[in-house]
Amino acid sequence: MIRYYLKGGKRLDVINDISILKNDVKLQNIIWIDMLTPTLSEIRTVEKLFNMKFPTKQESEEIEISSRYWEEGERIEINSYFLVNNDENPYNETVSFILQDKLLISIRYKTLKSFDEFTGKLFIAHKELKDGFDIFTKIIDIRIDADADTIEGLAREITKVRRQVFADTVNEGDEEILEKISVFEDLNMKIRENVTDKQRILTSLLKSSKFPESLKNEITIMLKDVRSLIEHTDFNFERLDYLQNIFLGTLSIEQNKVIKIFTIVNVIFLPPTLIASIYGMNFKIMPELNWHYGYALSIALMILSAVTPILVFKKKGWI
Repeated sequence: MIRYYLKGGKRLDVINDISILKNDVKLQNIIWIDMLTPTLSEIRTVEKLFNMKFPTKQESEEIEISSRYWEEGERIEINSYFLVNNDENPYNETVSFILQDKLLISIRYKTLKSFDEFTGKLFIAHKELKDGFDIFTKIIDIRIDADADTIEGLAREITKVRRQVFADTVNEGDEEILEKISVFEDLNMKIRENVTDKQRILTSLLKSSKFPESLKNEITIMLKDVRSLIEHTDFNFERLDYLQNIFLGTLSIEQNKVIKIFTIVNVIFLPPTLIASIYGMNFKIMPELNWHYGYALSIALMILSAVTPILVFKKKGWI
């Protein structure tokens, strides 16, 4: 699907049919072409119409900085990450942007909330958007705000898990807590990749002579926000690492308590077992076998040998 956004005086029009665009609308009025999961024929049509070459999906997903941002002639080509947080398997979706002659072309293969949010506001604030550079700046700004909200939400979830770790019932959900920590680490890593990618792109735009000087102040502000988000992701990594160490330490303490109980029980019952074993051998030459009170004496010895360790352990505070 392709949408063409045209700026004509005080109006902003959206056209979906390319045949109407060819016949009735001047190409210079287009400020944004949004391509969502375009077919090969649609891509070829737009390439021919504007005499340019679009990157393939495989090329847009390459991680080298030369593949994420480059300038050629009067054109700026950008491949930027947009976080898709579906709570189960968050990932970074790559969106390609082409800026040329005040025209923005965006190519994406996933419905993204940032674009939906922007298009929802587009017709309200279209007077402030003069060209494709303005639109690109607003989309990135919305994405940075969304990343900030995701980081804040992650921080709240980490706090909840921390309380759960220190709860008395921590041993009832050990696997669940470890799984949550792993999921949070994965999400935080994806956010970090996302905002670091934004930092590289914004830094390059700030140095670019092709990007309008009037928008570089906004780029500078967004760059400061991105740096702040990177610091927050670092802090979240530290919190998660600390939380995992605390959880494993707490788990180790709980396991040691269980082992301690078994050890004490073994020590308590070891002397009675020894006495019972001695008098259970039934050798002929055992004087105690003929004692009238031998059985009672052996029982008394076993009880005494069991009680004595308990009293010793209590005195030392071990139980």
